[in-house]
Amino acid sequence: MSIFQKSQQGKAAGISPTELKAMLESDSPPLLVDVREPWEFGFARIEGAQLLPLGELQDGTPNLPQDRPIVVYCHHGMRGAAAAQLLMQQNYTNVKNLLGGIDRWAQEVDPSMSRY
Repeated sequence: MSIFQKSQQGKAAGISPTELKAMLESDSPPLLVDVREPWEFGFARIEGAQLLPLGELQDGTPNLPQDRPIVVYCHHGMRGAAAAQLLMQQNYTNVKNLLGGIDRWAQEVDPSMSRY
């Protein structure tokens, strides 16, 4: 099974920070979607991420490509998991959630990143 396919339970799969780093450095990186609030995005973000707060995602259909893998993230992973599920309900099939969110990313991949 591709790492971007749905799990057998129909839930979005997770991806570790180190796996995401490798994917972002590849020739075909995923679309990175930050589902935190704008003030959080302004405090710390992963380079190249697109801001789409969870509340906005819940309010309507996002304008995201369906033919590209998507990785969503939040602070610790809970909003990211909810966002991944919402996207899958809207027929996005190549969706993953960053496990541990940006906080785990900062710990494992970018220790220079501000944490909150």
